Amino acid sequence: MHFMTALRAAWRTRNSLLCVGLDPDPTRFPAHLHGQPDAIFRFCSAIVDATADLVCCFKPQIAYFAAQRAEDQLEALIAHIHARHPGTPVILDAKRGDIGSTAGQYAVEAFERFGADAITVNPYMGRDSVEPWLDYADKGVILLCRTSNPGGSDLQFLDVGGGERLFERVARLVAREWNASGNCSLVVGATFPDEIARVRELVGDMPLLVPGIGAQGGDIAATVQAGRSADGTGLMINSSRAILYAGTDDDFAAAARRAALDTRNAINRHR
Repeated sequence: MHFMTALRAAWRTRNSLLCVGLDPDPTRFPAHLHGQPDAIFRFCSAIVDATADLVCCFKPQIAYFAAQRAEDQLEALIAHIHARHPGTPVILDAKRGDIGSTAGQYAVEAFERFGADAITVNPYMGRDSVEPWLDYADKGVILLCRTSNPGGSDLQFLDVGGGERLFERVARLVAREWNASGNCSLVVGATFPDEIARVRELVGDMPLLVPGIGAQGGDIAATVQAGRSADGTGLMINSSRAILYAGTDDDFAAAARRAALDTRNAINRHR
């Protein structure tokens, strides 16, 4: 499954730009899962099964699994998504960034061990640190560009010459030089709609992963209007906590479905 082919198919067939982030925090799980050795898998797979027809992709955040010594449950979760919901892309949110030989091992981890369809990558060590990811031509390589956190401006807004800001240089490099296999995407935070619009101007129809709606306060209407591509797609708009923890009782998955449906519909109203 080529990540970009699957993503475009999901945009079309599910009429959705919604990405559900899977950030499992066992302290927020329903009581019946407390103390269960496979609680993370059971929680996340229930969310997945309840929302898969409403999303264009899922995005498990590796730190939430690794902190609980639950990498085996992450492997099982990604395998579950592929088996039960074929054609649904899985983005491993790891934000890796290291020298080429180490990056190569991280790529093996993400794509061969965990079976992810795409990975988030930090590009700020340059082309050679990204090359091992790009070599997997069928996998998505989603590079940090303009992040949603306030401190992102400390570096990403630096003038790198001629009035060009660093995040704009990253967008240009990825679109013009690094995307030879057509498998690149960029992360641009929903908290900065003006920068989303600027990145869209620079990269054309390249997909954008947009975190920051929901708990982080990004505005859905502004995000969609700034970032949609010419055909009304081009976005993976991520929501995590607002969907995962919409309910706290045994019906948590049904509550997550209702929150996902409301979010998808709110996004679609502005396409």
